[in-house]
Amino acid sequence: MPRTPEIVLSPEHKRIVWHLRTAGPRPRIELANRLGIHNGALTRLIRELLMLGVVEEREQMPSAARGRPTVPLALSGRAGYAAGAIVHPGWLEIALVDFTGATIVCDVAPFDSPDPRDFSAQVDRRLRELALEHNLMRSRFLGLGIAVPGPIVAHSPSRRHTVKWLEAWRDIDYDHDFADYFGFPVYIENDATLAALAEFYDSGLILTCTSAIVFFVGHGVGGGVIHRREILRGEFGNSGDIGRMFPSEAPRPSGIDLLACLQAAGADIPSLFNVESCLDSHRQVIATWVARAGDQLAMAAHSGVAWLDPGAIILSGPLPQPVLQALGDRLRNAPWLGELSWLPLPTLHVSRLGASAAAVGAALLPIHEILSAAPE
Repeated sequence: MPRTPEIVLSPEHKRIVWHLRTAGPRPRIELANRLGIHNGALTRLIRELLMLGVVEEREQMPSAARGRPTVPLALSGRAGYAAGAIVHPGWLEIALVDFTGATIVCDVAPFDSPDPRDFSAQVDRRLRELALEHNLMRSRFLGLGIAVPGPIVAHSPSRRHTVKWLEAWRDIDYDHDFADYFGFPVYIENDATLAALAEFYDSGLILTCTSAIVFFVGHGVGGGVIHRREILRGEFGNSGDIGRMFPSEAPRPSGIDLLACLQAAGADIPSLFNVESCLDSHRQVIATWVARAGDQLAMAAHSGVAWLDPGAIILSGPLPQPVLQALGDRLRNAPWLGELSWLPLPTLHVSRLGASAAAVGAALLPIHEILSAAPE
C-alpha cells in the first residue's frame, strides 16, 4: 500500500482546497459563507494551509461594500510537486506537476528494458536529475504515480495483467515492490484511468462538471470514468476497461489496429508513433479507419452515457491530433446524439495532451489522493 502522504489534510482543509480548485480564487468571506464554516474556524484553517504552502493570497480586489479591499485566496504550487511515470515501447516518460496541477515538465528518455527493476532504477535516477534541473526541493516531493497498461487480475488486486511486451510486470506485487524500492509514497493505476484524470484537469472540466468518461485510444483501446470528481474504479478496480468490448482478433478502434491497416496498405512504418508521416500519403486509409473506429467508439459512448449520464466525453490518446479530431467529429455526428437532442447531453472534447495524458495523470494521482474523500 502507499506510504503515508507527505501532506496530511483534515476533512475541513480538503473542503477548502476542493472549493478553490473547482471555483477558482475566492475571498475568505465567500469561503465562510459557501462552506458554512465559522469565521474564527476558517481563519485558523486558512492559517494552517498558508503555512503548508497549499494556498496563497492573491492581489487585493476592490470591495463592493465600504471597508478594506478583499484578498482572494488561491491554490499554491509551493505545497510541493509530484511525478508520474510510464514506460512505452522504446522510451520512458516522466511528468512533473505542482500542487495546483500545472505541468512543470514532460521528460522522455530512451528505455527498452521489460524488467520492472530496470524501470525503477531509471525512474529513480531521472527524478533526481529533474529535481536538480528544475530547482525542486526533495522535502516538497509528494509522491510518484505509475501508469500501468493492464487490468487488475481476478482475486489478486495487487497484480495486473499487463500487455505482452511487459510480461515481466505480471509477477510483481504492485502494492509493495515499488514503494519498498523508492521509500516514498507510490500510487499505481491503469494508464487509461490516469489519462482520464489528466484530461479532466487539463480540459478545465473540473471547474464546470463533476463527471466524465474518457476514451484512450493508444496501442490498445481503454477508458476511464470520473464520477463526482473522483476516479471511479469499480468493484474489481477495472472500471472503464472498454477494450473487452472489442475482441482483439477482430477490427477494433485501437492504435495497433490503425497501424496494421496502414502497413497492409504499404506504409513502411514500424510503430504507432510514425502514423503522422502517413497523414497525406495514406489519407483514404486513415479516413476509412476513422469511419469504422468512430462508429465503434460511438456505440461505447452511447452505452456509457446511458448508464452513467456524464457531463463530458473526452477522446484521448497518442494518435496524431488530426486523427483524434476526425474521430471526435465522427462521434459528434453519431445518429443517437441527434435522436436524443431533446435530452441534456454531455459535451465532447478532444485531448490537448495527446501521448502525455497517462504520464501527466500519473503525476496528478498523488495530489489527487491527498485530497480524496473530501466531503461535499
